[in-house]
Amino acid sequence: MKHEKQITILIWFIILLSCFASLAGIFSSGGPGTFEYESIRGETVQIYGEGLYRHMSADVAPQGIAQDYVTFFIGIPLLLLSLFYARNGSLKGRFILAGTLGYFLVTYLFYLVMGMYSELFLIYTALLGTSFFAFILTLFSFDVNRLPSLFNESTPIKTAGSFLILNAIMIALLWLGIVVPPLFDGTIIPTETEHYTTLIVQGLDLGLLLPLAVVSGMLFIKKQPIGFLATPIYLVFLSILMLALVAKIIAMGLLGQNIIPVVFIIPAIALTSITLSTLVLRSIETHVSDNTKTENIS
Repeated sequence: MKHEKQITILIWFIILLSCFASLAGIFSSGGPGTFEYESIRGETVQIYGEGLYRHMSADVAPQGIAQDYVTFFIGIPLLLLSLFYARNGSLKGRFILAGTLGYFLVTYLFYLVMGMYSELFLIYTALLGTSFFAFILTLFSFDVNRLPSLFNESTPIKTAGSFLILNAIMIALLWLGIVVPPLFDGTIIPTETEHYTTLIVQGLDLGLLLPLAVVSGMLFIKKQPIGFLATPIYLVFLSILMLALVAKIIAMGLLGQNIIPVVFIIPAIALTSITLSTLVLRSIETHVSDNTKTENIS
């Protein structure tokens, strides 16, 4: 794997920092407890009031804790395991590594720009930087033009590509359902904004992540080399992200919030993305001749 030493060093920093950050989110305590706060827009918001996320809203803070569990128990082990296989020449391991790094990159991007300022600001900053550079270096380790020849005929190209496009459209419609109605009734600001500056998740999804899913899916269906790079990585990333969303939904349900119909939709998306990730990665040829040598990319 190209850039193996640099990627490995960065990943160990990610593991150490994310262990600290996630455990701090899960176990930190102290604070005044739940209280009401009047936002700059004059709306009353329930503030969580405890632990690391004490300044977050009572709706959002438990979701952050739920994601910390997923990061610690799924994200970090998967990062270690995929690094091990990638270092041993596994192309499947490298795809999983890239997708997992994508999860860490997006997770701590959101923590940095959406989370209320806390004592972990510099930790989140470091995690964003190390995740970004490890992700980019991992992408550069692939021979993109060679990728189409490494997948066999069983690759569910149309199914996987269409799923990414359809899922992106569904999520986009969900977010637009929050953003657009206030523009027509004159209120402008959605209630979901609460006391935050803007709708960070919806904005980054609509402007970056969902278009990336659509483009990846289209290029995969057209059998373009870049599609064979982007789609497997995005599927792995989406699988972990959906597991985090499932954990968030469970946390919301335990708080007595209405989780219908997302309690059925999100797990279905998670199951589909995990299944397609598995099928796409399994379709990679085990051994491929590379000039005078045989490279194990299982």
